[in-house]
This record gives sequence, structure tokens and C-alpha cells, in this order.
Amino acid sequence: MEAENYTRVSEFLLLGLSEDPDLKPILFALFLSMYLVTVLGNLLIILATTCDSHLHTPMYFFLSNLSFIDICLTSSTVPKMLVSIQAQSKGISYINCLAQAYFLNTFLGMDDFLLTMMAYDRFVAIGYPLKYTVIMNPRFCGLLVLVCWIIMSWTSLIHILLMKHLTFSTVTEIPHFFCDLDQVLKVANSDTLISNIFLYVATALLGVLPVTGILFSYSQIISSLIRMSSTASRHKAFSTCGSHLCVVSLFYGTGLGVYLSSAGTCSSQGSMIASVMYTVVTPMLNPFIYSLRNKDVKGALGRLLSRAASCL
Repeated sequence: MEAENYTRVSEFLLLGLSEDPDLKPILFALFLSMYLVTVLGNLLIILATTCDSHLHTPMYFFLSNLSFIDICLTSSTVPKMLVSIQAQSKGISYINCLAQAYFLNTFLGMDDFLLTMMAYDRFVAIGYPLKYTVIMNPRFCGLLVLVCWIIMSWTSLIHILLMKHLTFSTVTEIPHFFCDLDQVLKVANSDTLISNIFLYVATALLGVLPVTGILFSYSQIISSLIRMSSTASRHKAFSTCGSHLCVVSLFYGTGLGVYLSSAGTCSSQGSMIASVMYTVVTPMLNPFIYSLRNKDVKGALGRLLSRAASCL
């Protein structure tokens, strides 16, 4: 009878960021504002890079994909949290929890891969400027993104299929505001050895390989900059990497914070705050980083807003 109760779990309880009822209206207003800013900012980046012919280059193709992924990433967690705060309900169905874990893992992996592709794009642009359009042709760029989608979709699917074989108690509390794979595995009642092994191997491979790609790309960029004779040329070439470096530092810095919080003796509250940074704050800041530090994007946004204003 006990095993039957374990296998028939219908929902999980997400404990959320705070139990304080006085703090919940503030959290609701804060996260609703951040979500709207994230969606609006990234949509503007997508529209600017799509509608402006000056931005029809590989660099901005990857940027528009990054903006799309950031919208999806935030949308996979924040709306559910807002509904839970408003309805004062912590429950999330078993199926919805698995779906949330699947999409969250997929979008995080895509963020990782896109940042690597953008680093490679800068490496080719600076190291091989005459061959840039030949190497980074539209077909190759599209193929890179497609392959990454396939890899992350299958990786996330395997995670979920392994989780389907786990058993949980009828009342299972997850100390988080979304269904994080690591947290779900920790509250399972059955043996999670295979799931944990796959999680650690996949995280190591999908984390180490992109980081290695980024480090390699920037080592080659620095090598190319050193060989340039003109200081002005060096500054101009490296200035195209500034926005990407800021986003990479923000993404991997917060990701490292989550890892240290979960691996160390930090509380679940610390882990959740770090998770807010990479699932909500980073996607919100990306459009500002790219628009404020990039004159091409600023110009495209200005033209887009001018056309929108003239139509009103």
C-alpha cells in the first residue's frame, strides 16, 4: 500500500521564494515587472534584427535566437510562480512539473550553446575577416542552431524518461520556485543513481564543452589582436566582443553561484536566489547590454521605434 502511494503522486508542492504573506505582493509586483521588461526587451531585439537589413549578419542572427530563448526560458518559470503567488497555491501537477523541467533544461542548454556560437562568430570575424562571409554563411549558422536544438531536446527527453521511473511520496515538497531537475531528484523515494549519473555527465559535457569553446575562441581573438599593428584596429575589433563578454560573465557567473550553492553547505534559499539570477535577471539584462553597448542595435531600435511611431 505504501509503494502504491509513492507511485501515484499527482502533484508536487513548490515552496517558492518566501513563506511570508506580507512579502508575497512585493514579490508578485517585482517578478511581474521583470517578466514584462524581459519579454518586451527581447522582442524589440528580435524585431530590430529581423526588420533591419543592416543587422542581417551571423552575429545578429545568433543574437535574435538568444533573445527568443531568453523569452522562452523566463516564460517557463515566472508565469507559474506568479499564478501560485496570486492564487496562494503551491501545487504543480506531476506532468506539468516534468514539462517545466524539460523546457527549462532545454532552454538553459540552448543559452549555453548560443553564447559559444557567438564567441566563435567573433573569432572568425576578427581572425579571418576576408573569409568571414564564406565560413559563417546562413546555411552553416542555421545548421549550428538546429544541431544544438536536437542535442538539447534529446538530452532533456532522456532526463524526463529517467525521472518517469522514480517514485515519490503523495505529499512531496520541492524547496524551489520551479521544478529544478536536481531538486526533484533529491526528493525522490526510489534509487536515483542512474538519473544522477546522467545529470552529472550531461551537465559536465554540456557545460565544459561550451566553456572550452568560448575560451578557445577568445584565446584566438587575443592572438589576432596582438598581431594587429594599429591600436585603433585592436580597439575597434575588441569592442565588438564587449557585449558578448558581459553576457557570458553574467550567465556563467550566476550558473557557478547555483552550483556552489547546491554543492556546498548553503541553504536552499541561497540556491534559489542564484537561480533567480540566471533564469530571470540575466534574460532581462541581455537586451540592455546589447542595445546600450552596440551602436548598430541602438540605430536599428531607433529606426524601428520611429516607424512604429509614424504608424500611430
